[in-house]
Amino acid sequence: MQKKIIAIVGGPSTGKTTLINNLISKGFCCYPEISREIILEAQKEGIEQLFLEQPLLFSELLIKGRKKQFKEAQKEHSQIVFIDRGLPDVLGYLHYANQKYPDSYRTICQENRYSDVFILPPWSEIHVTDQARYESFEQSQIIHQHILQTYKDLNYSPIEVPKDGVESRIQFILNNLKKEP
Repeated sequence: MQKKIIAIVGGPSTGKTTLINNLISKGFCCYPEISREIILEAQKEGIEQLFLEQPLLFSELLIKGRKKQFKEAQKEHSQIVFIDRGLPDVLGYLHYANQKYPDSYRTICQENRYSDVFILPPWSEIHVTDQARYESFEQSQIIHQHILQTYKDLNYSPIEVPKDGVESRIQFILNNLKKEP
């Protein structure tokens, strides 16, 4: 079986981390979202919202971190690795913020491809904000569209995970992993 690196993506507060944590509890190899640690580190330095204040610096840190995660996932003994957010999410957020970025970002996304991409839609009933997740539900809906379009532009066919309980969402993902040719 060829290694599968699966990205769980979507706008803010759609249940990605909850799914990842539950997959971990079931024994799956998973990599966490790294943007929260970057945000909290910047806040320690006195920068309240790094993405809003310095979007390219924030994105550069994310690109480097997510590329490192992808490379580490390739070395895992597990044949299936789930990652909370993928490299193209960075481009989606930059499109949302109407920011230009280096061509190298797109190249990195094209060179480090996920086996499957599952996208979680905006869901008002579970949407919350906190010190690192400041986006309103309306902003989350717009970000979702930018992320979805970015993956499509990079020749992915993201599979939308239905709004449902955690166990049902996990089962949906496991049932919809691409089969080997």
